[in-house]
Amino acid sequence: MSDITRRGFLRGSLRGAAIGVGLPLLDCLLDNSGKAFAATGKRLPVRFGTWVWGCGFIPELWIPKQVGTEFTLPAHLAPLKPYQDQMALLSGFDVKLDGVPNKPHVTGCFGLRTGIPVPDYKVKAPTLDVLISDQIGDTRFRSLEVCSAGIERSYSYRDAGSPNPSETSPLTLYHRIFGAGFQDPNAMEFTPDPRYMVHASVLSATGEERRKLMREVGAHDRQRLDEYFTALREIEQKMALQLEAPAPVENFVIPNAPPATTIDSEVENVMENHRLMADLLARALQCNQTRVFNMLFSDTASNLRRPGSSSTHHTLTHEEPVDPELGFQREVAWFAEKSMVACGEFLDALSAIPEGDGTLLDNCLVLAHSDCSIAKSHAVEGIPTMIVGRAGGRVRTGFHIAGKGDPISRIGLTVQQAMGLPIERWGTLGMETNRVITDLLV
Repeated sequence: MSDITRRGFLRGSLRGAAIGVGLPLLDCLLDNSGKAFAATGKRLPVRFGTWVWGCGFIPELWIPKQVGTEFTLPAHLAPLKPYQDQMALLSGFDVKLDGVPNKPHVTGCFGLRTGIPVPDYKVKAPTLDVLISDQIGDTRFRSLEVCSAGIERSYSYRDAGSPNPSETSPLTLYHRIFGAGFQDPNAMEFTPDPRYMVHASVLSATGEERRKLMREVGAHDRQRLDEYFTALREIEQKMALQLEAPAPVENFVIPNAPPATTIDSEVENVMENHRLMADLLARALQCNQTRVFNMLFSDTASNLRRPGSSSTHHTLTHEEPVDPELGFQREVAWFAEKSMVACGEFLDALSAIPEGDGTLLDNCLVLAHSDCSIAKSHAVEGIPTMIVGRAGGRVRTGFHIAGKGDPISRIGLTVQQAMGLPIERWGTLGMETNRVITDLLV
């Protein structure tokens, strides 16, 4: 093996000039203890996103009694009534543990998103949003992650070491999307940024040395280098986009900057931040800044709380007694209903934007889910899940399907196929499946 040093570079030439690409810190450098837009006539793009709420649901207030197209929305789904025809409710799908210990509020969420029942945050495979973004994310932002409850965490992972952090402030999100680097698609003139006009692909120029290095290092370093070079390629793609005039976007107007807001876990503050961020995210999707998003309304161990209270939604799921008349926890039910109100407001933001003959929501596939079914027991059986939007006509909606204990990976496989991924089988062990939900696919 050739010598690799901390100061090593991949070397090559570009237009006669010598260039080098620095390397990340690799295991082999450490010791053994090493720590279509309507205005252009082009086909409208299809977007994918996830919307997550924490601590599950009250089954009798969420699961319709009927299956098929003729179903009545229970009380907690009433805020989603305007979208009943654009929604597929998926109940009774399970994360199969295969002997893996159930890590509360983690295993269920990542089992759904990876097809693998993981015991902690050491995610062993990309989450499905990352797989989809690799397929459709040739935009300025490969994906956008947002959390309205003041937590920088997201549940979007390329692997255990690569979580995608969330924006937590509407104002910060605004400046990230519409600040420096944003190009108004409807501007009368386009002038490329001169900083990018001399840009060319350093990865292409160093291709031979890069391939040689990948053959020489160990498996873990190959994985780390692959992540590193992927990140570099994404930066190059962003820079290349700065040299192209964006396609005009019908009905798009640059939004005004939102006001500074309080960032904490108090419900009304979270709801306000969520409304502002939902509108900004919808505008970003409209003008093709991204085609993939992950919106976290509340952490899986939901930190939401009432004004003046120190008891969080999560704490109450364990400590609040069941109301003998209702048959469920009254305060927990209040938070669960608030989550569905927020989901409805998120869909309002997408459906408020006209696009082609319909709305932005018509050209989205939103996978909304929680991390468990009954939070008090951390159950990963019957995790509440919804698909909303018709993905540009790629999916059918307007019905309730009961999974009857089938692996929840069937949902992930179906979603990936709907988004155009050439995948026939997904998941591992008891979660491995080649069975899509045929009622969903057109």
